[in-house]
Amino acid sequence: MVSTMAGLLPIMWSTGTSSEVMRRIAAPMVGGMVSSTVLTLAVIPALYALVKQWRLKRGLER
Repeated sequence: MVSTMAGLLPIMWSTGTSSEVMRRIAAPMVGGMVSSTVLTLAVIPALYALVKQWRLKRGLER
């Protein structure tokens, strides 16, 4: 995933011919990769911890 983002960053910074078109293609890809990384590393574990804590308080965990 890091190599894909590293490969897309030069496209985001380019200024040559047809760079406007390539930026429009690369921008959603970079944004999606960043948001999926944040989701995987922060949001899902936090939700898991909240649900686990709630279940432990309710006595639902075995």
